[in-house]
Amino acid sequence: MRKIIIPTDFSENANNALRFACQLFKYEKSEVILLHAYAEKVYTDESLLSNELMDEFKAVTKEKTDMALAEISSTIHDEFCNPRHSIKSIAAFGDLVDEVNNLVNLENADIVIMGTRGATNDRNLGFGSNTLLVLKYVQCPVLAIPANFKYKEPKKILFPTNFLIPYQKRELKIVGEIARDFKSKIHFLYLSKHKATSARQKDNLEFLKQQFYNIKVEEYQNEELHKEKAIEEFIATNKIDLLVMVNSRHTYLEDMLLTSTIDKVGLHPKVPLLVLQNFNRECN
Repeated sequence: MRKIIIPTDFSENANNALRFACQLFKYEKSEVILLHAYAEKVYTDESLLSNELMDEFKAVTKEKTDMALAEISSTIHDEFCNPRHSIKSIAAFGDLVDEVNNLVNLENADIVIMGTRGATNDRNLGFGSNTLLVLKYVQCPVLAIPANFKYKEPKKILFPTNFLIPYQKRELKIVGEIARDFKSKIHFLYLSKHKATSARQKDNLEFLKQQFYNIKVEEYQNEELHKEKAIEEFIATNKIDLLVMVNSRHTYLEDMLLTSTIDKVGLHPKVPLLVLQNFNRECN
């Protein structure tokens, strides 16, 4: 059974991501887990001057959250009526990233799906702050759905890579399963002025092809050094339906000096972005 975690702030963007998830995995037996983390709402209320008031507000907030989650569950159940899907809801008093990671490990989840922006919906930003944190730090593939994006089958998948990363099998598995389900083509995009001729690059390319067996793949090279520009142009020119990128851990110095490609591409994503985490998960 596929385990799908949907963090929600009850915004239309979050509801759109939930509907996308139900459509993307409509043929698979799945458990959809709705999660709302409400600690920030409690801590930012400046009117709470005592522990008693805070405890009371926490209880009221949890009750309202449970009711809102139940309403969403009922609506989605009635809208899709999919006997393959079950829905459960969790109201958690904690930090969003911590609660998502805890749930990923507890449930051995396969994927987290959420909107690129939440209730604030600042159109000048591609990613809201919560979504960006989840993309970068949650130990699980994360699929971010742009605001107002209408579901379409992911027939064309773009996978930018320098073929230097030793990919995780589990992370690649979900990409392969999606591609096989929809008979998709995976486009490898290599951004460099030099050919991918090193032994490491050849081995990693062969590993990718092995993981994506029975899937059509094509390789492209682009000498454009501005990765975000090259990726966005490839998406537009080739009518890409899904962008897959890898989040690898940097040193602290690199984090201070460099902006990751994920941050740059995330400025204004036009298609769903599936981020794979290139580090070992705590769960089996």
